[in-house]
Amino acid sequence: MRIILYSKPGCHLCEGLQEKLEQIQNLKFELENRDITTREDWFQAYQYEVPVLFLVHRRGTEGTQDEAKELPLPRPSPRATVQQLENMLAKYF
Repeated sequence: MRIILYSKPGCHLCEGLQEKLEQIQNLKFELENRDITTREDWFQAYQYEVPVLFLVHRRGTEGTQDEAKELPLPRPSPRATVQQLENMLAKYF
């Protein structure tokens, strides 16, 4: 599993969420941080919404083409603890 975090430089909500995601220990996932200022399509889509989370679920078997499906995740409260964030993510894994 992979989680994509759309963020932008100087966004304290983005930085706080990234720190909490990096502290999660009971769920196995790869965290990909995408800076929306590096691509116009990301910027147009998320400039007023960051931080934005997506869960990427890959389907396929060994030797076949993987199909990746991106599932938007609800934005957690900035006050959510690491444990609360982990519990929320566990529902989608």
